[in-house]
Amino acid sequence: MKQLRIKVLVGLFVVAGVLAWAGARLWDSLGSLPSVPVAAPIVLALIAALLGSAAFSFRARLRAQRERRPGAKGVEPLLAARVLIFGQASALVAALVAGLYGGVGVFLLTAGLDSGPRRDQTIYAGLSVLAGAAVVAAALFLERVCKLPEDEDMDGPGPTSV
Repeated sequence: MKQLRIKVLVGLFVVAGVLAWAGARLWDSLGSLPSVPVAAPIVLALIAALLGSAAFSFRARLRAQRERRPGAKGVEPLLAARVLIFGQASALVAALVAGLYGGVGVFLLTAGLDSGPRRDQTIYAGLSVLAGAAVVAAALFLERVCKLPEDEDMDGPGPTSV
């Protein structure tokens, strides 16, 4: 399984942000801009909490297994792979969503916060960006916890036949 690359996540965030900012400008000039849902930062924060709790749980289990504690419950490899795939997918989607709400938030900041609803929308967009960053951080931490140690035997020459 390939690791997530920070450059890909940042690039996705920036491209989505620029496109969302341009789309928000166009949409606002044609009519009223759709609102940022209140549930967006809440859902992203819940996903970040799930990924973070899985990472801390796996880390504790793996540590207990390495230290050979009696009654240590290990991590099933298939479960770890499924959670890791969920984390990677969540990080990619969160980078995209955070970029979208970031672009809308920047547009709202530059357009002016004279009305109460626009101020609230800017706050929701900012919280969505922060929650999206938390999802990415939790997914990267989970990926680090689930990473297998490097095998020194694989780097050396292959087995020799006699």
